[in-house]
Parts: sequence; structure tokens; C-alpha cells
Amino acid sequence: MSLEALKSAVLEANLSTVRSGLVTATFGNASGIDRATGTVAIKPSGVPYEEMTADQIVAVSLDGAIIDQRLRPSSDLATHLVLYRAFPEIGAVIHTHSTYATIFAQSMVPIPPLGTTHADYFRGAVPLTRHLTNTEIGERYVEATGDAIVEAVGDRDPMEIPAALVAGHGPFTWGRTPAEAALNALMLEEVARMAWCSMMLRPGIRPISTELLDRHFLRKHGAAATYGQLGDET
Repeated sequence: MSLEALKSAVLEANLSTVRSGLVTATFGNASGIDRATGTVAIKPSGVPYEEMTADQIVAVSLDGAIIDQRLRPSSDLATHLVLYRAFPEIGAVIHTHSTYATIFAQSMVPIPPLGTTHADYFRGAVPLTRHLTNTEIGERYVEATGDAIVEAVGDRDPMEIPAALVAGHGPFTWGRTPAEAALNALMLEEVARMAWCSMMLRPGIRPISTELLDRHFLRKHGAAATYGQLGDET
């Protein structure tokens, strides 16, 4: 993928989070990576979405060296880079402060798989990170946030649980492409809203069975998927 195409895809992912109501003001960022060159494209820091253009998307290397010096990258860049290095399968990362997912993050509650809507996108509970230590906050806050996400995902396939909640902060999602990561961010907020309402209506509600969860997840994902048309990865 050319750098111009990558920047355009990242711009569209950023704008889609605003259109979907996942981002207020400048509280969010999206990035994408070209694995062939190790180039990451990410939202510029503090630039209003309504003014953002593709040429303002900042290009950096996977080790954080800025390739395009015109604008500063998102303040969450180091978190994105940790995820790209830890999860070689992913091609994009999105961070928002969407309302219901952030409520779960602030309340220190993983999002449980209460129904098949959740299971269509997340093969299990959406994990929650631990709180960062005072040393981590003081010395390497943004990078440590990424480390905590990787730790929370653990040995699970990051493509089967393409999201995590950062304790006291908010959600991060990822995908194979910026568009897929944006869709996962939208679906994360939707299942968080459904879970919140279900938990209020019926305190103590239990997750669906592993069998039902797997039946719905695997019909849409993996080599044996039956949902959609041949060649359709959505």
C-alpha cells in the first residue's frame, strides 16, 4: 500500500469514529500500518476532525521515529506502536472514549458476552487492564498503557478479541485494516451499551454458553465461516 493510500484509509477511520458518535472533541485517534515497510500513519495531535486532511496524517516508523515532521503525532502513539509490535496480525488501531465502553473501563468491569451480538465480534469477554503503577504513570505512561493491554489480552488470539478496556481510561480496538478497526470500535460500543442495559434490567445476569458464543463467532470468522459471500471478509 502506498503511503498516500494508507493516510487516506487512516483519515477515513478517524472521521468514521466521529460520524458514529464514538468521539467527542478530539478524544480519540486511529492509526494504520503498512507491514511491508513498517510505516505507521496516525492522527495528528489536537487537530480538529472537521479540519483534518489526509496529508496531515503523520507517518512514523515502527520504532517511533517521525518520518513526516510537519505535525506532531497523536499523544497515544506509543500505545499504538506497542500493539503493532506485540500483535503482528493487526493492521490498524483505534482509541476512543465512547460512552458505554468507557463506563465499563472506569468501573473496572470487563464487558461480558451476554448475547450473540457480542459473540459475532468478540469471542469472549472484552478484557480489562490492571491499573498502572505510579512509576509507570510517571515514567512511561503511554507505552505502559500498551503493555497493560498486551498483558490483558494474554494468550488469546488478538483477532478473536479485537478490543480491550484500559482501566480508568477507555477502549482500544484493532483490526486487519483501519475500516475493520473502526467497525470493531462501533460494535464494541454497541455491545457495551447492550450489556449495561441488560445488567441494569437483570442484575446477576450470566454470560451465554461457550457453545453458543463459539457457534456465532465461528460462523463469521475463520476458515470455516459460513456468513456472507465467498471472498467477503466482513
